[in-house]
Amino acid sequence: MSETNTFEAAQSGRPTGPLVRGYEVIIGFETHAQLSTASKIFSRASTAFGAEPNTQACAVDLALPGTLPVMNKGAVERAIKLGLALGSTIAPRSVFARKNYFYPDLPKGYQISQFEIPVVQGGSVSFFLGDEPKTVRLVRAHLEEDAGKSLHEDFIGQSGIDLNRAGTPLLEIVTEPDMRSTAEAVAYARELHKIVTWIGICDGNMQEGSFRCDANVSVRKPGDKLGTRREIKNLNSFKFMQQAIDYEIRWQIEEIEDGRQVQQATVLFDPDTGETRAMRTKEDAADYRYFPDPDLPPLAIAAEWIERVRAEMPELPRAMAERYVRDHGLSDYDAAQLTQSPALAGYFQAAVAAGANAKLASNWITGEIARRLNQQDIAITEAPVSAVQLARLVERIGDGTISNNAARQVFDALWTGEGQEVDAIIEAKGLKQMSDSGALEKIIDQVLATNEKNIAEYRAGKDKAFNALVGQVMKASQGKANPAQVNALLKAKLG
Repeated sequence: MSETNTFEAAQSGRPTGPLVRGYEVIIGFETHAQLSTASKIFSRASTAFGAEPNTQACAVDLALPGTLPVMNKGAVERAIKLGLALGSTIAPRSVFARKNYFYPDLPKGYQISQFEIPVVQGGSVSFFLGDEPKTVRLVRAHLEEDAGKSLHEDFIGQSGIDLNRAGTPLLEIVTEPDMRSTAEAVAYARELHKIVTWIGICDGNMQEGSFRCDANVSVRKPGDKLGTRREIKNLNSFKFMQQAIDYEIRWQIEEIEDGRQVQQATVLFDPDTGETRAMRTKEDAADYRYFPDPDLPPLAIAAEWIERVRAEMPELPRAMAERYVRDHGLSDYDAAQLTQSPALAGYFQAAVAAGANAKLASNWITGEIARRLNQQDIAITEAPVSAVQLARLVERIGDGTISNNAARQVFDALWTGEGQEVDAIIEAKGLKQMSDSGALEKIIDQVLATNEKNIAEYRAGKDKAFNALVGQVMKASQGKANPAQVNALLKAKLG
C-alpha cells in the first residue's frame, strides 16, 4: 500500500467527468501486480500457488537472526519492462526501505518496500472508454515484498496464518487521481491488466491474488477543494470493482448530504451485501516510520541493462494498434479492440495472412466472434472457427459469392460444427448469390408487375417504397440476389 498522497496532486483545471447527484467523483488506483518470478524477491523460496500452508516460507522471508535478503534480478527486470511499456523513467538508482507495522501475518514487523526513490517513475496508461480515448497518469511503480495471509474461514473462533506468500515479489503501481467515473476506473484497470500480462511480468490471475487493486475514492462539488478519500482494499475482480466504487460513491454523497463528515479510512468490499465497511483508520506515511533498509544496498540499473531488456520486449499493444491503423486502415477503436490480448491479435493477423480483407475480418472478430465468445465465456483460442476459416468466409463476401445474410448462416454452421469448409457449406445450403443478370431481371420484372403502388410512391419521392421493392426482389430470389446488383437494375428500370 503506497502512502503517496496522490490526491494532493490533483489538477484543479482538469475537466470534470459525469456528475453523480451533482458531485464530481475523483478516483486514484494503487495496483499490486505479483511478478512472475519462480522465487521470491529476496530469497530462493518458491512462489508457486496452492502449496500447503507454511511450506514455502524460508528463514530469509521471516527475517530470522543471521539471515540477509538478496535481490532477485528477475524481479528488477520485470520492473524495467513495465517502465518501458508505460513510457516511465527507470531510476538509475533506487532505494529500499523498511515500512514498519505490526500484523500477525508479518512476522518481521516490517515490510521491505521503496519509498523516497522508486524504481519506476511517471508514465501513463492510455485506453478507450467506449470510443473515447482516455489517459491516466502514473506517479510511480515500486518493488516490494508481499506479506503472509490471515485465514479466518476454516477456524472456529480463531485465525490461521499462512506465510507462503511472505516475500512474494510485487510491483505496486500508483496513479494520479485522474479518473472521474467508475466506468473509467474499471477501463483503466482492465488496460493495466492487459499490459502486465501482455509483457509477461504477471499472470494476471485475480482469483489467486496476482493482480489486485485498491481504489481511492472521494467526491466533491465541482470547483470545491478535494474531498476526503477512502481506500477500498483488495478488489480482485472487475465486477466487484465496479460494485464497490459505485457503492462507495453513493455512501459518501449520502454522508455529506446528511450533514456528516467523511472520515479518511481503509474499507473492504463485501460482495455478499454489496457494501463497503470500514476496516481501520487510514494511515499516512509517517505512521510507518520508513527508513532505508540497512541490509540492502541501493539498486543500481545501468543504461545497458535497460537497453538489453528493451531489445527483448514484445511489440506493445499500443504500437501494434498504431500499426493496424497505419497498415490496414482500421479505426483507432477497432485497432484497440483487436489488441486486447496477444491471442486475439494473433487471430486477426492469421486471418489477414490467409487472405482476409483486414476491415471485414476486424468487423467479424469484434462483432459476431466477440459476441459468441462472451456468450459462451470462452477465449479466442477456444473459438470453433479458425482464423483461416474466417478468411475464406470473408473472401466469399468480398468476391460477391455470398451475401452478408448468407455469410451469417455459413458462420453459424462453422461455429456449431455442422461443416468445416466454407465453400462446401455454401454449396450444400445453396447460398450462392445470383450472378445471372438475365435471371435476376426476370425476377425484378415480376416484382414490378405486381407492385404498382410502390412504383408510384417511389416516383413520387418516397424512398421507403424503393426499399420495399428491394425487399420483394430479395424475397423472390430466396435471398440469393446480390443487393447491389438489385439496386442498380431496379433504378435502371424505374428511371
